[in-house]
Amino acid sequence: MPNPPRIRAVALATTALLLISLPTGCSDDDSGDEDLTVQELSWEDCPAPSQAQGGGGSPSPLPDDGTWQCATMKAPLDWDDPKGDTIGIELIRVKAGDQDRRIGSLIFNFGGPGASGVTTLPAFGDAYEKLRTRYDLVSFDPRGVGRSEPVLCENDQHLDALFQQDATPDDATERAERLDSIKEFSEACEENSQDMLPHVRTTDAARDLDLMRQVLGDDKLHYFGISYGTELGGVYAHLFPKNIGRAVFDAVVDPTKNPEQTSLAQAEGFQLALDNFAADCVSKAEACPIGDTAQDVKDRIAKLLKDLDGKPIQGIFPRELTQTAATSGILQALYRKDYWELLTQGLVLAYEGDGSVLMQLADSSNGRRENGEYSNIIPANVSINCSDEAPRYTAEYVERKLPEFRAASNLFGDSLAWSLLTCTDWPVPGAVDHPDVSAPGSAPILVVGNTGDPATPYEGARRMVESLGKGVGVELTYKGQGHGAYNSKNRCVQDTVNGYLLDGKMPKAGTVCS
Repeated sequence: MPNPPRIRAVALATTALLLISLPTGCSDDDSGDEDLTVQELSWEDCPAPSQAQGGGGSPSPLPDDGTWQCATMKAPLDWDDPKGDTIGIELIRVKAGDQDRRIGSLIFNFGGPGASGVTTLPAFGDAYEKLRTRYDLVSFDPRGVGRSEPVLCENDQHLDALFQQDATPDDATERAERLDSIKEFSEACEENSQDMLPHVRTTDAARDLDLMRQVLGDDKLHYFGISYGTELGGVYAHLFPKNIGRAVFDAVVDPTKNPEQTSLAQAEGFQLALDNFAADCVSKAEACPIGDTAQDVKDRIAKLLKDLDGKPIQGIFPRELTQTAATSGILQALYRKDYWELLTQGLVLAYEGDGSVLMQLADSSNGRRENGEYSNIIPANVSINCSDEAPRYTAEYVERKLPEFRAASNLFGDSLAWSLLTCTDWPVPGAVDHPDVSAPGSAPILVVGNTGDPATPYEGARRMVESLGKGVGVELTYKGQGHGAYNSKNRCVQDTVNGYLLDGKMPKAGTVCS
């Protein structure tokens, strides 16, 4: 939606598909006698990513010539009717380097919700080379995502207009336009994906995970969940506690919060990240090019966003950088400390009237490629969130809550508050206020929280540990910046996670890495 998607998992580029006539992928063959748990996967060289996955080239081999292979797993369209129609779930893998000491498959979910694991795993494959010594690395496009029966909504041209629209309405006219755009988006999703929309809940994906475990030949699920992937992992542990093997949750979603509480916590989290970004800039030996003090940095950003609300600047021709696009770009850059230098560059240019870098960051957040095509991460993100979340908010309710959100962040509060309207007109009812992740009887799960995480604030790790239940969650703290801990390349975090996944060495609860 025009506001940043409510990320309950890792923040990756977002995307959406053209409104074109595609086969649903659902099979209407009689599958009543087929046991999907014993299906054989046909692994082949991976094709180039589809538009829904974000496009680009086929994945390159890893340095030791490890080859990426893809396959399609059949799963029930409706898990309440497991002998009915089936859909295809796209998988990717690279085999373990040491087959003699192979533990099994390690399945990754990178979050979103809506991120394509088939494109993300090879993009970051070298970061997990140590884990590949004893695991086949596996990921997948969850149902509704990428090649796995993608949810289709508005076309690329409509999405361009949507992401330029004012997402923080200041008057009745802008509010009406905002509400109309949300309704039109929801109607487009229903028109083009009505068969899939009732079947993309996290509980459906968790059941797909257990089928995947069996099809891959593993007695237990070995799992690495990041951001929303921690929520998926928690729901899996609740449904199948006896099937948990070695599991790691990183960048942890707070399972106790409803959508409003989650968005409010993210407003606080992104404000903290901005505070840290500003302090970092002015602390360096060379002069900070975007402000003399940390407060000056933040004041100038606030003025930029206010000015853009009335007068956009040139972005990437022919599009202009609006307040909405600039906000999305800044939020995207705050996900990782590695992006702070790029954010500084983008702000310097924006103050000179050139919004191209901030627009590139916004495009990355929204899943837009340079050729103007969108992946389907935004439709997938919205459809999964709205199918999971029961609350439906009104514009009047959001307006009453604006002071609370602005107190959390004067820069991001409005945007994250208005994002609560995303599901208002969704055609499928939401399931619950928040997920149930209680998992009595599960094997221990390593839960990694980052004190500087903007998207999944640190407190969520402790609440996940408490919600999983006594003797299940084991908390590891990383005192760092950015979304997630393992991908920060912190040696302590990586050695601890690797020691657990590879050798079964669970750290002492409360271990801290800095």
